[in-house]
Amino acid sequence: MDYISTRDTSECKTTASKAIVQGLAPDGGLYVPCDFPVFQDFIGLTYESMALEILKLYLTDFTENELAGYIQKAYYQRLPVSVNSCYLELFHGRTSAFKDVALQLFPYLLTASLAKNGMTQTAVILTATSGDTGSAVLAGMANVPNTHAIVFYPATGVSRLQRLQMTTREGDNINVFGIKGNFDDAQTSVKEVFGDKEFQSEFSSDYLFTSANSINLGRLLPQIVYYFYCYSELVSRDEIKAGEPVNFVVPTGNFGNILAGYYAKKMGLPINKLICATNSNCVLYDFLKTGIYDKRRELTLTLSPSMDILISSNLERFIYDIGGCDMVNNAYKSLKDNGLFSIELPSNEFDTDIASDSETVDTIRNVYKSCGYILDPHTAVGQYVYDKYRKRTGDETHTVILATASPYKFPETIERAIGKVPGNPPEHLKMLEDKPVLHPYVVEDVKAAVRKCILIKKDNILTL
Repeated sequence: MDYISTRDTSECKTTASKAIVQGLAPDGGLYVPCDFPVFQDFIGLTYESMALEILKLYLTDFTENELAGYIQKAYYQRLPVSVNSCYLELFHGRTSAFKDVALQLFPYLLTASLAKNGMTQTAVILTATSGDTGSAVLAGMANVPNTHAIVFYPATGVSRLQRLQMTTREGDNINVFGIKGNFDDAQTSVKEVFGDKEFQSEFSSDYLFTSANSINLGRLLPQIVYYFYCYSELVSRDEIKAGEPVNFVVPTGNFGNILAGYYAKKMGLPINKLICATNSNCVLYDFLKTGIYDKRRELTLTLSPSMDILISSNLERFIYDIGGCDMVNNAYKSLKDNGLFSIELPSNEFDTDIASDSETVDTIRNVYKSCGYILDPHTAVGQYVYDKYRKRTGDETHTVILATASPYKFPETIERAIGKVPGNPPEHLKMLEDKPVLHPYVVEDVKAAVRKCILIKKDNILTL
């Protein structure tokens, strides 16, 4: 399988391992597969077996034995996925968020990709996070040889426990910074580092720069697996028949989680509708309704902070899929110059709706009262949007809502909704309150912080 940049009209192809090492394509685009394999006969496979069968179709410059080894090492202690009839729980990994599914595997793919391409430099993994990606990256990359993870998060735009997960993380090869701005500011600044070849050349003999956000194929492709796995589990439990279509409701801000579902559908998974659930930062809702993507608005801090995003990176991959490089280049030139773009969308790919903070809290309360199940605020956005969708359309297709984070990560919101903090949190969350803060820094200049991380270290503590 070869890969091409979403912006490369010359169609210069590269391998999976090179795409993983680079993260972002040299022209600023995102790597996409040149075609989509069909995946059949998956009912009844274990998660690990399914991951192997899917990833070997995409990561063709890895041997099957190599991939099997990485998958076994990534998931042998803790499988981060659980399925019930209503929710695909993706929060049973090391940091209690869906990002763990891919980021438990990513360190193995990255280090192997470096070796396959004869690269001996230290990989500097620059990551912007809206809340959950950062802690998952740090948990996955801490003390991994020949890597250095640097995470930037909005200092006032994540939950208390999300912040503690990052700022208390130990590791000789990690740094964490709050930024004076929102997630979009962090993401834009990180992309500017990737695009600044002169800056990177200062360190090129010893360091190379890559990403662990879902702009990296090594993050995105493993997320396809849980859509197939969920479907298989529903068939195995006789909740649906093989071949029967299902809906998936996906709370999303950066469009990566729902894009993995879109790719699964292109591979033959019988998905009827992908339902994009958004909070008050409804740029994706507006786009999917009108074809107009307009970032010219103020970002709102909500109770679902991982979705507080106005620049949805993975949307570029969807636009490439429907219109190719010319559509992408025209759209993103317009976005840069004017703050918006407009394209004609195909019908029936997605449905979408919005949940406000008050609707999110009411949904957590109502679900808890009806069945005792506690939703985190992001999953509650998905539940509210699905309830509206069902009333509006009358669609009775079996529907699964992606539960993207543990409610224990948002105790203040849960207490507001149900009158109490949920008991018995995972041990790794319970311990956070007693850990020392190792990364207290808040910065304005991301590029300067990256330079200092590389050049100024003393006893593994950054001096600013």
